[in-house]
Amino acid sequence: MRTFIYLFFSSFGICFSSLLQAQNPPIVNSADIYLQMKKLNVLGSVLYVAAHPDDENNTLLPYLAKGALYKTAYLSLTRGDGGQNLIGDEQGFELGLIRTEELLAARSIDGSGQYFSRAFEFGFSKSADEALHIWDKDKVLADIVWVIRQYQPDVIITRFPRDKRAGHGHHWASAILANEAFIAAANSAKFPEQFKYGVQSWQAKRILWNTYNFGSINTTANDQLKMEVGGYNPLLGESYGEIGGEARSMHKSQGEGRPRREGRITEYFTTTGGTPPDSTLMDGINITWSRMKGGAAIIPKVNALLQQYNIQHPENSLPALVDLYHAIQQLPEKNTWIKEKLKEVVHLIANCSGLMAEATSSNEYGVEGQNMQLQFFVNKRLPAAIQLKKVTLMSRQQMLFDTTLSKALHANDNIAFERKFPVALQQPVSQPYWLVHPMENVGMFTVNDQTLIGRPESPPAYTAAFTFTIDDVAFTIQKAVQYKYSDPVRGEVYQPFVVIPPVMVNIQPNVVLSNVQRAGKQVSLPVLNVQLQANYSAAGIPVKYQLQQGNTVIDKKDTVLHFETGKNYVWSVPLMQVFHAQNTPVIHPSVTLPIQGKNETYDLNVKKIAYQHIPTIHYFYTDSVKVITEPVKVVGTRVAYIAGAGDKLPDAIQQLGYQVQLLQEQDITDEKLRQFDAVVIGIRAYNIHEYLTTKNDVFNRYIYNGGNLIIQYFKSNFINNKPVKAGPYPFQVNGSPRVTEENSPVQFLLPKHSVLNFPNTINEKNFDGWVQERSTYQAQTNDSHFEAPLSMHDTGEAPSSGSLLIAPYGKGNVAYVSLVLFRQLPAGIPGAYKLLANLIALPKHEK
Repeated sequence: MRTFIYLFFSSFGICFSSLLQAQNPPIVNSADIYLQMKKLNVLGSVLYVAAHPDDENNTLLPYLAKGALYKTAYLSLTRGDGGQNLIGDEQGFELGLIRTEELLAARSIDGSGQYFSRAFEFGFSKSADEALHIWDKDKVLADIVWVIRQYQPDVIITRFPRDKRAGHGHHWASAILANEAFIAAANSAKFPEQFKYGVQSWQAKRILWNTYNFGSINTTANDQLKMEVGGYNPLLGESYGEIGGEARSMHKSQGEGRPRREGRITEYFTTTGGTPPDSTLMDGINITWSRMKGGAAIIPKVNALLQQYNIQHPENSLPALVDLYHAIQQLPEKNTWIKEKLKEVVHLIANCSGLMAEATSSNEYGVEGQNMQLQFFVNKRLPAAIQLKKVTLMSRQQMLFDTTLSKALHANDNIAFERKFPVALQQPVSQPYWLVHPMENVGMFTVNDQTLIGRPESPPAYTAAFTFTIDDVAFTIQKAVQYKYSDPVRGEVYQPFVVIPPVMVNIQPNVVLSNVQRAGKQVSLPVLNVQLQANYSAAGIPVKYQLQQGNTVIDKKDTVLHFETGKNYVWSVPLMQVFHAQNTPVIHPSVTLPIQGKNETYDLNVKKIAYQHIPTIHYFYTDSVKVITEPVKVVGTRVAYIAGAGDKLPDAIQQLGYQVQLLQEQDITDEKLRQFDAVVIGIRAYNIHEYLTTKNDVFNRYIYNGGNLIIQYFKSNFINNKPVKAGPYPFQVNGSPRVTEENSPVQFLLPKHSVLNFPNTINEKNFDGWVQERSTYQAQTNDSHFEAPLSMHDTGEAPSSGSLLIAPYGKGNVAYVSLVLFRQLPAGIPGAYKLLANLIALPKHEK
């Protein structure tokens, strides 16, 4: 559950907004309501700060939010874009989109909020200096200050120390920045441009480091502040360790599934700024209503509400909640806590009434320039004197619908109606806000709207507002319009409602090798397939296709199409008939057609990312193809591929002109493998598929009889606490070094080795233009059978030769490859294709 609440002050009442973007409605029971009531008397807040999704302390957060009842949130500086994906082949910002939703899913379990900065997770970093150099330090610092000034935490907690003990440079940098922001947020001379957006300077009482004991690193000490956070909450029916295990397990793309932890769990804290605490996080901080003028009078009202609460009839609390609302509203201060507590009271009014209100579509998409059909639904499931006054529908630009109903709601009676609305041609597509503009550099997203910075998601395309009255109070529940459907397996499902253009355009393939040669002959020349998808139905639409290379139009075609919604129309173009070798190697398509009497040009495509543990994700992009003109020689014709944690190597191997077959466990037999020139194993596959270890003898016989086995990197030599067996000779990857500088010089230790010479010559230039890193999880071995042709290292470190190991065995070869080909090949790096071709073509040996 993700609930974003906005409160609008007016003379006539309350506005409660639950902008639930893509989750089924939450189930709220009487125990939940009672816990919410208890939280009304707590006015303390905590902001937890770290670098990545999964850095947060998943036991501490639910203890703070659901045990201590503090307003609690996690600020992750990045969205986890540069990591590795255990569940699919998404990389880069696509992975960041997944991990954003995984964090929100975790927060829905532990009861905390979620924030982000504009920092891009560009990959593993070995120092804070590197991280702060690649990021724009001032902008990330400004983002943290902005969140602090908005959120106004009493206490800030960092996960990591401000030195190399933090390990990852991003971890280290997050602590440095958080401590600087602790001071800067209180300084009105720092980032004063933020004040025009309604924030003010804010000084938290203290900033603490949540020390830890991870493996061989123990930063805890007996003289630090200690807190027991593993307790059992009878209202929740579980302990905070159990809740934390559930929340942690939402980080599925990182393989972070964890058990539900029972028993005592002690957390340690040391002060890095502000006044040190004596015994609790909130020492010296007034976290009661008496922290504000006149607030002491609220305490007995909340206590009475708790004492009189009837678990069988929560609706009996409505008069007291209305009275409490009036009392809070009349307090002389109008600060952040007043706004927060008014939202909480209205939330309770809705829950004690059993109110359900939603606006949904039976179609996933709203098409610019077309109509959408929406269904509105209200049900008050408990007996309470409430009226539905009106319903409105708003886009980000305007109000589309406003109807007055003044209808009394009877217990458990449904009110439902449908309306048709136009989707404006100017309505923005549903793009994540941090992807609207190109990145400033490799380290920062570009966000020009200050009010969006920090938010986990974009505002919804459409919002329905349901206004109710109870006694003399009016309150409005706002709900994001969602796509709702019934799935035969999952049942009722809510997903985001997405605005898309009238047509979408893509081009395939995205990387093309135009000069692949086998046995001195050109492999068949590629064809570009431009695909137009119609998102509405209409007859006789004149369409102009266009291909552009740089600023030059290299081909175009006029045609007339009869559109059917969802149907694809393909235009195929032989690449070498249109490609200009002297121009930029990137080609992108567009189409022009009349919409509402005016010619409009479209060049966007949409990517849909769907996993069952998170809402479906959509983002839009301009599709293109990168043409590699350098000659690449290949040997052999057939390659087998065994998928690992997700990469795009099969597409790259096909671009080299090979027939590629994906193998499953049952395919790994002597008879099957002997059909292939090489068998390539996907990244982290040995840490996912235990059968690769059990089938190791089959692979070894394949190698011995003349095959080439190419093992991409894995993270450790264990799977399910059992040793991994990979190839005929031992090597280790546990705790292995990595080379994170993508432009690190490469030394050729064995310049005459076949992998550097056949069929392509590999030299220093073939490592130009690499993205994110050179290698990861390098191998270490003392076995004399292995040869290490390459050496590389990050600045200030010793040379490492474990990025590529090759050993002959019988007639064939085994190679361990930690060079990050899975990133370079989709990026269209020519040298990566040549190296892959050479690995597949490693020559056979005499026995």
